Amino acid sequence: MASRIEDYAIVGDTETVALVDLSGSVDWWCVPRIDSGACFAALLGGPEHGRWLVCPRGEVQARQRHYIGHTLVLETEIVTATGTVAVIDFMPPREHHPTLFRLVEGRSGTVDMHLELVARFDYGSIIPWAQATGDGQVLVAGADGLRFHSPVPLQGRDLTTTADFTVQEGQRLSFSLVWYPSHAQPPLPLDGLAAFHRTRSWWTEWVQRCTYEGEWRDDVVRSLVTLKALTYAPTGAITAAATTSLPEQLGGVRNWDYRFSWLRDATFTLQTLIIAGYTDEARSWVRWLRRAVAGHPSEFQIMYGVGGERRLTELELDWLPGYEGSAPVRAGNAASDQFQLDVFGEVMDAALVAVRAGLEWQPGFADEIAKALLEHLEQVWRDPDDGIWEVRGPRRHFTHSKVMAWVAFDRAVRIGEMRGLGGDRFERWRSIRDEIHRDVCQHGWNAERGSFVQSYGSTELDASLLMLCPVGFLPPSDPRIAATVDAIQRELVVDGFTRRYQTAAAGGVDGLPEGEGAFLMTSFWLVDNLVLLDRYDEAMALFERLRAVRNDVGLFAEEYDPSLGRMLGNFPQAFSHVSFVNSAANLSLAERGPTAMRRGNDR
Repeated sequence: MASRIEDYAIVGDTETVALVDLSGSVDWWCVPRIDSGACFAALLGGPEHGRWLVCPRGEVQARQRHYIGHTLVLETEIVTATGTVAVIDFMPPREHHPTLFRLVEGRSGTVDMHLELVARFDYGSIIPWAQATGDGQVLVAGADGLRFHSPVPLQGRDLTTTADFTVQEGQRLSFSLVWYPSHAQPPLPLDGLAAFHRTRSWWTEWVQRCTYEGEWRDDVVRSLVTLKALTYAPTGAITAAATTSLPEQLGGVRNWDYRFSWLRDATFTLQTLIIAGYTDEARSWVRWLRRAVAGHPSEFQIMYGVGGERRLTELELDWLPGYEGSAPVRAGNAASDQFQLDVFGEVMDAALVAVRAGLEWQPGFADEIAKALLEHLEQVWRDPDDGIWEVRGPRRHFTHSKVMAWVAFDRAVRIGEMRGLGGDRFERWRSIRDEIHRDVCQHGWNAERGSFVQSYGSTELDASLLMLCPVGFLPPSDPRIAATVDAIQRELVVDGFTRRYQTAAAGGVDGLPEGEGAFLMTSFWLVDNLVLLDRYDEAMALFERLRAVRNDVGLFAEEYDPSLGRMLGNFPQAFSHVSFVNSAANLSLAERGPTAMRRGNDR
């Protein structure tokens, strides 16, 4: 049976990420780029689809794991009847090839250990040729090669590399696995202890740059380290998650590939990095975004590859049964072809955040990119779209989408005011901004329901409506904001966790079967709204409930099922961690005095 999603920890090198479960099995590792498939895919299939297991042979009496300090070096200490052993997993910051190290240290007594390596390329579908090297193996198939270094003798059995060995007190054994292009020479193994010290020092120095001084600092730092791990350092992109196809409902079909970068993450990601003092990462992210959206605004996509790739063709990997039978398993994401109005607002909101923080967006931005973007938006803002949740049903006039179109014109006007720009163009944008505001207030508000609704003419609620106040569309003093928040709490909140919408409403509002967990991101959005409404105690209680959902090493997935007590969706999820950091900062500011978190309410 597959490990629970919350039973996984991660290690990474700011270009790749591997998932390690409680038993000591690395069940997922995609290298060197997400488009090359995975070396280990047991997460979505079984051991036969690729994993690397290091564990005691005998009965385990106790097991405890933690990250060493504020690093991404994972230590799992295991107590057996004959002694105690530690397995230390890490990936050094990238210099050449991605390398996964596993150090086995004897802490007391003697412990008999077992190792299994099942290397499979292309998401578990290709069995490589293996060749012994005297100190390990070389495994090659197609474009992929692995150099496995082992200090103990290896055996091959049933297309699996195995080893049985004993570790004594004070003994340290270093194993490593390096990916390299199969046409090149296999790299020589690196010194494990030296790599360990370099990795620990690198993360320690990175964390020392953090300027966050609010409440829950240790937890916030762990989320920041996780976000850094999800970064693709060569370009500055941040992936939404490290995995694909972890289900939003166990056994269901809502299984998507999240190893891409979404434009709508723009403002929140920038805000989080700036809050924490990571301006270099913020600048890199701005440069990535600027490159990704280059071209005509009609060609904007809602997501891009980590290098800025635009063709993200969705495929179904039918040889994988999926996590706990949740099929299909997908690579790529067809939602990249959707039309979503909110991306224009996200780009302009990110531009305003960058300008305010002194991060130069691009020379001539207001006169060039913004002009083209907004002139296109003038023509399309009245059109129905696919919405923030990427529904695979019919297009609608989603309220949140119209609000974000308003944001686009509002931010353009503000940037112009900050830079002393004016003229007919800005007056026109100001006029359109006001027109959209009237349109949303007329058609997005349902007087009978006493709240804003998901789309024009609908009676359904949607958690995206929680963005109306934080982006400044309406102030927290407007009674329609409190009424909408109250309605969402009544109908979409389950045990403190906020669902996006009612999936069964109107025969399936998103064109998919019923059922999914509650989104952690939208749950934190509710916290932020409660802060804005000066309901601090309520916000604090909800925040603590959400914080308690983190797993034993401080990681969030995308969703949570309160009835099962299980994490759901892709893991770890960047937006969950971004939202956690922002909510922590908002609560800290609110405790000290009037909140400064209102992205759009400082007009």
